[in-house]
Amino acid sequence: MIAVCLACLFVVGGDPAVARASMARASAAAPSECQKQERQAGGGRVRGVVAPHGVRGRARTRDRGRALRLSHALEPRLPGPAAVARMNADLRRRLGVLFGAHAARHGGGSGSHAPEPGEIRVPLWVHIIKDGMLGLPDSAVDRQVQALNEAYGGKFGGVDTRVRFDLKGVTHTENHAWFRDPLGNEAALKDKLRVGGPETLNLYMAQLGELVLGYSTYPYWYGDKPGLDGVVIDWRSVPGGPLRNFNRGFTAVHEIGHWLGLLHTFENGCDAPGDSVDDTPPEAHATMGCPKRKDTCPAPGDDPVHNFMDYSHDRCMREFTTGQAARIRKMWAAYRDPDRAR
Repeated sequence: MIAVCLACLFVVGGDPAVARASMARASAAAPSECQKQERQAGGGRVRGVVAPHGVRGRARTRDRGRALRLSHALEPRLPGPAAVARMNADLRRRLGVLFGAHAARHGGGSGSHAPEPGEIRVPLWVHIIKDGMLGLPDSAVDRQVQALNEAYGGKFGGVDTRVRFDLKGVTHTENHAWFRDPLGNEAALKDKLRVGGPETLNLYMAQLGELVLGYSTYPYWYGDKPGLDGVVIDWRSVPGGPLRNFNRGFTAVHEIGHWLGLLHTFENGCDAPGDSVDDTPPEAHATMGCPKRKDTCPAPGDDPVHNFMDYSHDRCMREFTTGQAARIRKMWAAYRDPDRAR
């Protein structure tokens, strides 16, 4: 009975379809307890799915007797094409100052003129924000950090980016408003919790709504607003979490990719410069689910549906490319390396 109630608590406040599926499995043991938790969570409401970046209109789907497939919504504050152009231009300028004109000419892309290939060790602070019983359990922190290091180390496929994350500490904050609306309370919560400089990753675990799984700042933004630097993810997306299709910890992998300077593989659709990486084929729009293959642009190559910087389900994601690893290294040298970045 206790185990069943704990399972219910883990999905309270989560996606209603996920909650209902979990409760159905447990109903034979304790139907009344789980049904009570579902009512408290507002489980009778089914939300629509927001169309992915690059898909026009306001396409939405509804549950018609089946569990709704969770899908990505747009991350808040995504840079548009003009902002990406400014970002790449500033990267080239900074690389020119650090490494000379030749490196600057290749700065926006993934050419071979990258900074030296030493290992990047990122100090990591995890900030757990809770609302009573709801929130990330401490036992999940190590699993998430392991998933980060395995993904960036090429353990699931793709290249070893030579980026590693060193957990320095975990903080705990009880705050209903911050937990339920971290975006609306972003300045206040980061002002209180954030530690370190541009090289320190602050990972905030709260609960996001409307199918937003997480969001991040970019290295280019640090100079103007250092206090907002960091990554926010939905605590339910960690390895073993209750978000079906997004529970292997790859939401954090994806958002930290932005924090390290990577763009979506579907950035700018089929038009150049795309995601500013040479070895990720162009992609007209984000991937939903886990298709066997997808080819949405006339340029050579299938869409990179297995790339961590797409929107595929976690079971579909497995890789970064050599070009993405090179861009991370350039961004780190230009914006986050405390011995270089200014």
